[in-house]
Amino acid sequence: MNRTDAAADPGGAERAWRGLAGTSVLLDGFHAIKHALRFDASVPMALTSDRAAVLALADELAPDVKGALDALLVQIPDERLRALVPRLHPTAVAALAVRPSRPANLEALGRTPRTAPVVVLDDPRNLGNAGAVIRLAAGFGATGVVTTGTLDPWHPTVVRGGAGLHFATAVERMDVAELPHGPVFALDAEGEDIRALKLPDDAVLAFGSERSGLSAELRARADHLVSLPMRPQVSSYNLATSVGMALFHWSAGRPPGPGA
Repeated sequence: MNRTDAAADPGGAERAWRGLAGTSVLLDGFHAIKHALRFDASVPMALTSDRAAVLALADELAPDVKGALDALLVQIPDERLRALVPRLHPTAVAALAVRPSRPANLEALGRTPRTAPVVVLDDPRNLGNAGAVIRLAAGFGATGVVTTGTLDPWHPTVVRGGAGLHFATAVERMDVAELPHGPVFALDAEGEDIRALKLPDDAVLAFGSERSGLSAELRARADHLVSLPMRPQVSSYNLATSVGMALFHWSAGRPPGPGA
């Protein structure tokens, strides 16, 4: 169904949405859709209760995607949109995207030589933290984000926290034994101060769970245990803060410029 047909038949748009929702990634809000479009996600549908307002927002904040949004957006009544997307973003727009295939992500994560680290979240528990990490990793140009354990890194809450930037990097769940090739630098309070180290581009940067730290399996896989500077008697940093500090340390050794 193209946008013209859907606009003439909003009920048809709702039926099409319901047919795709179970196998698609929910992009909740303008910024998630903006980033997905910028990084070439396949977005078959976008619904809003205020098409003019969304296009005005695109004109102001992201004119580069306005044309694509104009072609996608279908307006339906607000109450019907909220029936499809109960936690509707304040920008009153949502879209569905095609999740990248696991083989494609594994190929990207396994490609060598790498020009940027892979971030590993070892058995993370907080969906919002995982989304924030993916947003950070995309911003720094990391090769990808891997989670171990049971958390689905493509859960809608994680995608919401990542602001659609899952499509700017490779995001997958893997076992510790399957981690991409490269020296593993695992963050641990007892490790060597990260400021004394230069992190290589092919580093695998591993961070333990918010509750219990590194698993025994990941610790055994580590080539280096490293620590972040921290004032005595402060117990820990937020997971996303730790990832941001480590990626900044890596990036500080690179020349400035696009993608650096």
